[in-house]
Amino acid sequence: MHTPLCGHAIGQPEAYARQALRVGLGGVVFTCHAPMPDGFWPGVRMREDELDTYVAIVARAADRFRGRLDVRLGLESEYFPGFERYLARLHRRARFEYILGSVHWQSPEYRARFGAGPLESFRRRYFTHLADAAETGLYDCLSHPDLIKNHRPASWRFSRLADHVGRCLDRIAATGVAMELNTSGLRKPCAEMNPGHEMLALMAARGIPVVVGSDAHRPERVGAHFVEALEALERAGYAEVHVFARRRRRALRIADVRACLRAVPGAVGPARRSRRPA
Repeated sequence: MHTPLCGHAIGQPEAYARQALRVGLGGVVFTCHAPMPDGFWPGVRMREDELDTYVAIVARAADRFRGRLDVRLGLESEYFPGFERYLARLHRRARFEYILGSVHWQSPEYRARFGAGPLESFRRRYFTHLADAAETGLYDCLSHPDLIKNHRPASWRFSRLADHVGRCLDRIAATGVAMELNTSGLRKPCAEMNPGHEMLALMAARGIPVVVGSDAHRPERVGAHFVEALEALERAGYAEVHVFARRRRRALRIADVRACLRAVPGAVGPARRSRRPA
């Protein structure tokens, strides 16, 4: 989940924490969009001089909810080839408990560098970059891993890419990096979670651990569609989901997680086409 520092989320961390308690969660981890160098896609992420403020507001919420909710500090950190050394330094600037790696095809920089050529080549390149990101060792988990399907969604057919995606997933599985099942995909043009069921089944076949995330940019979306996500994981062959603390992964039985959850919000608003990050 995010904070207003990214420029496209609303609500202070305490509001997100209160919603987490309402829906039966035992903890939350904030993963606001990390700074990037050289003016990379500004306006959708905190500035580098705001990182300390971000750490402080999450710590404030952790103190206020101590004993009631586990509030953790994480980061959604952009993967872009050539910025690895910058990101490695950034990840050491605070005691992050969870680093979520993202490839955003929407960024002007990404499209300018990688968007030329046939559409299917662009989509394949995106999945290759997911595997590249896992192999850097910078990340604990890869976020919304089929986000590219929202680029020209009317022409999206997973079957055209399944072999290539499978090879990329082989590389990711070898690293031990987790992947996210992001429920906010239900609000995007393809109107299904990220990833969809076909890719999720390929991940399960390779034993890739999964973290469920609501990617909330407003408090009422915390925990949205988590019950549906657990059901999707079970259909794909999973029996566990994972959480992170101190950048270490821990497994939870899906049956136990379901028992803890109370009613969660349904669909929140119509899907919107946007070039903002997920």
